[in-house]
Amino acid sequence: MHATTLIAVLMVLLALGLGAAPRAAEAQQSTKVPRMGYLTATSLSVNAARVDAFRQGLRERGYVEGKNISIEWRSAEGKSERVPELATELVRLKVEVIVTAGSPATRAAKHATLTIPIVMAQDSDPVGNGFIGSLARPGGNITGLSTLAPEISGKQLELLKEIVPRFSRVAVLGTSTRPGNAQSLRATELVAAAFRVKVQYLDVLGPEAIDTVFREADKGRADAVLVLPSFVLNSHRKELIELAAKRRLPAIYDRQEFVEDGGLMSYSVSSIDLFRRAAVYVDKILKGAKPAELPVEQPTKFEFVINMKTAKALGLTIPPSLLLRADRLIE
Repeated sequence: MHATTLIAVLMVLLALGLGAAPRAAEAQQSTKVPRMGYLTATSLSVNAARVDAFRQGLRERGYVEGKNISIEWRSAEGKSERVPELATELVRLKVEVIVTAGSPATRAAKHATLTIPIVMAQDSDPVGNGFIGSLARPGGNITGLSTLAPEISGKQLELLKEIVPRFSRVAVLGTSTRPGNAQSLRATELVAAAFRVKVQYLDVLGPEAIDTVFREADKGRADAVLVLPSFVLNSHRKELIELAAKRRLPAIYDRQEFVEDGGLMSYSVSSIDLFRRAAVYVDKILKGAKPAELPVEQPTKFEFVINMKTAKALGLTIPPSLLLRADRLIE
């Protein structure tokens, strides 16, 4: 082969090789599996329905764990003091986004990183907690969904009144250190005043107080129990349900898991809907959206659930109108 021809061929091959290299690098980059973190203070099994809803939301957007997305699951198993170290661990793993299931997890993640995007699957008061600047313009690296709907507790009292029309005293259980607790209590008191129902607020700051507050409810001659959102109470919901049943007290709770475990009824923001919607934020962030520019959404779906077996055990007759309004009846 002539020397000039040989040089020309070599130059073409070299050019093809150089062109292929970026394409190969592009292909390698496009097949990279994104890694995200999921952080919660409670046990994953305790909130299995929420975890399943989040996974479903991911699937709806084409993500399948183990195939085209990797998830680092971190749970403090009810030991809130462990949440900060778990958040630090996720940051160390250099995940591309952290999904948080509640205020303790969001706060820990916020302290651990100011750069990795954080998606709140739920938070009672993200502005009041200092996580975001405003719902419309979060700023910083945090966005997601808010459960702030203090009027719910007033609606819960109305539902209790329909089932137990003659009750005149209600024990309201909550945790004063929880953001949004004071607003929920005020909403309850406003409705209670309209119904001429006396409110006995009982603060539960730790699991050791649960048995004590029920004794206090006995002393206050409570006719019913209303449970406000609380990390402590949710983590020990079976004990709560058993104590209410033992004292034959009709109770309404802030989440359907209580009813699934034997509680009488719940009226709440649909946590299943929120966790499914959290996947939408993950998808947007993985595709380049900035958390600061993604408005925080408020709840749009609410659920009313009744456990008919528990109602029967308490000797309660559920009005037909209430049965028709229930989203779900547990037999």
